[in-house]
Amino acid sequence: MSKLKNHEEKLCALGNACCKKAFTSEPTALFDSKEFTPYDSSQEPIFPPSLQLSSNLDDEYLIISGKEVTWYRPTQLKKLLILKNQYPNAKIIVGNTEVGVEVKIKHLMYPVLIQSTAIKELKIIEEMNDGIKIGASVTLVEMESALRHQISTKHESRTRIFGSIVKMLHWFAGHQIRNVAAVGGNIMTGSPISDLNPIFLAVGIKLNLCSLNNGHRSVIMDNTFFLGYRRNIVAPDEVLLSIEVPFNTPNQYFVSYKQSKRRDDDITIVNMAMNVFFKPNTNIVQKINLTFGGMAPITVLAKKTCESLVGKNWDESILEAVTNNLVAELTLPGNAPGGMILYRRSLTLSLFFKGFISIWKKLHKDIPNIAPVLKELESASDGFHYLPPKSSQYYQMVSKDQSSIDLIGRPLIHASAFKQASGEAIYCDDIPRITGELYLALVLSTRAHARITGIDNSKAVALDGVVAYFDAKDIPEHRRFVGPIIKDEEVFVSEKVTCHGQVIAAIVAVDQVTAQKAARMVKIDYEELQPVLLTIEDAIEAKSFLEKDGRSITKGNVDEAFTNVDHILEGEIRMGGQEHFYLETQCSIAIPKEEHEMEIIASTQDLAEMQRLIAHVLDIPINRVTVRTKRLGGGFGGKESRSMLAALPVAFAAHSLQKPVRCMLDRDEDMMITGTRHPFLFKYKVGFSNEGLIKVLEVYVYANVGCSWDLSGPAISRTMAHIENAYRIPAIRVIGYLCKTNLPSNTAFRGFGGPQGMFCAETIIRHIADYLDRDVVQLSEINLYKEGDITHYNQKLENCTMQRCWIECLAFSNYEQRLAAVQKFNSENRYKKKGITVIPTKFGIAFETLFLNQGGALVHIYTDGSVLLTHGGIEMGQGVHTKMIQVASRILKVHPDKILITETATDKVPNATATAASTGSDLNGMAIMDACNKIMKRIKYIIDANPEGTWESWIEKAYFDRVSLSATGFYRTPDIGYDFATNSGTLYDYFTYGVACSEVIIDSLTGDHQVLRTDIVMDLGESLNPAIDIGQVEGGFIQGYGLFTMEEMIYSPTGIVYSRGPGVYKIPGFADIPQEFNVSLLKGSSNPRAVYSSKAIGEPPLFLSSSIFFAIKNAIKAARKDMNLHGYFRFDSPATAARIRMACTDDFTKKIGDGDGKKPWNITP
Repeated sequence: MSKLKNHEEKLCALGNACCKKAFTSEPTALFDSKEFTPYDSSQEPIFPPSLQLSSNLDDEYLIISGKEVTWYRPTQLKKLLILKNQYPNAKIIVGNTEVGVEVKIKHLMYPVLIQSTAIKELKIIEEMNDGIKIGASVTLVEMESALRHQISTKHESRTRIFGSIVKMLHWFAGHQIRNVAAVGGNIMTGSPISDLNPIFLAVGIKLNLCSLNNGHRSVIMDNTFFLGYRRNIVAPDEVLLSIEVPFNTPNQYFVSYKQSKRRDDDITIVNMAMNVFFKPNTNIVQKINLTFGGMAPITVLAKKTCESLVGKNWDESILEAVTNNLVAELTLPGNAPGGMILYRRSLTLSLFFKGFISIWKKLHKDIPNIAPVLKELESASDGFHYLPPKSSQYYQMVSKDQSSIDLIGRPLIHASAFKQASGEAIYCDDIPRITGELYLALVLSTRAHARITGIDNSKAVALDGVVAYFDAKDIPEHRRFVGPIIKDEEVFVSEKVTCHGQVIAAIVAVDQVTAQKAARMVKIDYEELQPVLLTIEDAIEAKSFLEKDGRSITKGNVDEAFTNVDHILEGEIRMGGQEHFYLETQCSIAIPKEEHEMEIIASTQDLAEMQRLIAHVLDIPINRVTVRTKRLGGGFGGKESRSMLAALPVAFAAHSLQKPVRCMLDRDEDMMITGTRHPFLFKYKVGFSNEGLIKVLEVYVYANVGCSWDLSGPAISRTMAHIENAYRIPAIRVIGYLCKTNLPSNTAFRGFGGPQGMFCAETIIRHIADYLDRDVVQLSEINLYKEGDITHYNQKLENCTMQRCWIECLAFSNYEQRLAAVQKFNSENRYKKKGITVIPTKFGIAFETLFLNQGGALVHIYTDGSVLLTHGGIEMGQGVHTKMIQVASRILKVHPDKILITETATDKVPNATATAASTGSDLNGMAIMDACNKIMKRIKYIIDANPEGTWESWIEKAYFDRVSLSATGFYRTPDIGYDFATNSGTLYDYFTYGVACSEVIIDSLTGDHQVLRTDIVMDLGESLNPAIDIGQVEGGFIQGYGLFTMEEMIYSPTGIVYSRGPGVYKIPGFADIPQEFNVSLLKGSSNPRAVYSSKAIGEPPLFLSSSIFFAIKNAIKAARKDMNLHGYFRFDSPATAARIRMACTDDFTKKIGDGDGKKPWNITP
């Protein structure tokens, strides 16, 4: 909020209308210190004594025994050794960061666990003459602190190894993990992608071991230490006591590097450590250890390459031989786990080159007579500089004449912000268990395409605590099939599974642990079926389409137009899917009532559809099902239709057992079964003039819909409607195909197909720009829509602010000057390249399905003047409840504190439309206006008779006058309705426009990138709440940033979902926020077609993040230019580090070749 009040005057988008100039009486300081209450230390809250931890047991030997696991906490080394001798296969744990994952995710079981945190010999940190000794149970944070102390008190030439360890620890997981994870656990786990083992192996650290029978011994970590995947030479009964890390010698240089999908808090793809000894005062290699992680089942030492370097001068003369040796020594088969084979192999060369340049620089600094690094190579070793991000937000302030209790247009804080921040906000699974409540777990398919030949649930139902088992035979066939549009999915699959993770059955038990354990015990026999279709290309080849002939939109005579253009280009582009990754996974609670009634508390965006489907499955009238929700922990479209996957089995089980039943999916279950944003393939043909004016476009659109219809029909229709983005094209033909595959059914996601269509448009216009060798920003500008233009679905653009947003963004971002600076930077740097570009968006607001464009509300006013407000919209973090309170507050002329929204429920507002398509505020806001106006009209005579009265007195009078203080409200969007068959009518109510300019820098050796700055100008009409709306712009942009750069769903060649959690699937982190992030709401805009002239905001900003993608592509283009590669190149989304690196073709990537042709470990659909 401080940014909303304090901004640089010289940068204000409002110019002379800046609040600091126009309204000098308005406070601009964040707070007035005079208002502070004097500090009184006696008023500090006291930590509850009952919650304080006792230290009484800290020094005691503890044993905790369960049914399947015994946990020991010895306090003496001898007792630890006795335990390890007695249980040689027992796991020794400190932070439980590895074993915990194996138990939770891999369902491994360790009968004996030994915690070593209380043994002082394993917690030592001791400086020695030649280095530092660190106990095996020392946490990574403790080790980091000790090493930093050494670095700060000793000469740099003695602590280079320590510096590399500290640097690597910064990228090692998160601080909370480093607080508990121990150095010994990292070594003994022996992960091939360990961040520390390559350093330890390159150093050759000493490991001090001990066993009960054989006493103490020490070993050196060398190329014989790791025997195989997660195996080493330490005997089963031995305990790692400590490690010894040496100080450097003056002629010893050490560097290490790590490459991952996301820079912060991510596991390694490939890492490297380089330990080089030189002959004194020379650059002649005396000894070198070069180690790599991620290139084999173990951390490897490139022994042959190291041997070839001994006696060589450390200069450019060694590069050719070294890189050839690394290519030969570090091979990977095409089907190696982890995939990205060519990228990983290229990284071995890139990381070596980085280390080579870094050490060369240091050598020259220490020994000036050694030749300096060639200037053109210097940027190879430079890292990105991360600073705390700066941001600014600009919006138009309300008039001074606006009433203080009228909060429309003011930056009101989110209504539940404080409860969410403190953890007091209640979500579905936070609701306390009801007496007798049971838990449901789903039994999921492990095949992508197979016939179920048998189910054996005997072991599962025999498990103590299991109450019931349900599958398809328990639901009559006519009630078994469900779906939001076409009922082509079964609650429980009966005969044939068509994707991995399909729901086959459900186990109901007394608690979650028992239910999930029993679900894993259900044995299912399959008969594999062919083909297994996973990709769009698979579906095209098999002609696997939900609609045989597809669907189309045509404007103008396309064939004739192609004969009258100067140039024609053809191309293909692909855009990947995206996991919703809401913080709260799918959750439902079903509570049976009398008379076959059913109450459902669910995390869903569509209460009415859930109500209808539950009534259908249970074979009861809809009025006997009540569905309610207070708030969602995120939705993004993923809880519109796919929330039924958990809710329907839960409701059926509760109805059958007449007991309350709950189910909340684990993250891996949620990601496995709920589907993603649709991946798309576009094949285009475009005709244009010599000047770059687009005259005609034909696009074939292919969407990977997964195994069922779900909402794919409307989604591809929006893709087709947004295929031109913001550009005027006289003749268009777009044909869309829904490709049915053996993947989980894909579904709605913020933007609902729109971003994919607009991505195609931006790819095409850049293809034209490259062909004509024109600046794409200039080319975009001459093709932009303007007021009165007609879209390809024959809708006239009214109140079109596209041109205004474009012009203001160019000025706001200082684009021209920054473009020149980018070009200068690129001419001076070989391995770091910058890119900058500008992207427009035009997003249509309305449901394409006409009947959904309706909203409802219910307003109750009580005798004390308090107001209970209910509407059809779902609060999922986007602030719709806050805005609706503001709307009601203005009409009723009461302070928002008097208005409460408790929940959204089907017994308050029936038949409500799903909160989707960015229409939540528009539809429900107008319905609230209707309801509130009805009440105000009823009590107008009371107010007129007593204008000086209070709200409370008016309401009291109305009550005594027997005036109804309750009203329903309803709204239907007028003057819309479109016929795809005839390409006529009005498809959208209005459009939200925006423009973004983004600048990035890439590392062409690794594919890393950093967003340096983003400037956004967004037309939101007269914003209902600038704080919430700007938050939506920023949040939507960052979510889109993940879509276009790092979020990638991967599957096995047999259809198994690999992306089942944050370990594999990466969303943006804090370090990915643009270093400078500026958002400005277009001044002086209005919108006569929505509540109080506002505009929808949820989905429109997301596509603007493609400005980062295309800026990255521009940076790649600059890198390719250095290799004499010019012109257009295909670059699919997302722009992962692997794609960026491999697109930056250079001598290293050429050495790698094209692979061995083996079937890859993974595919992307």
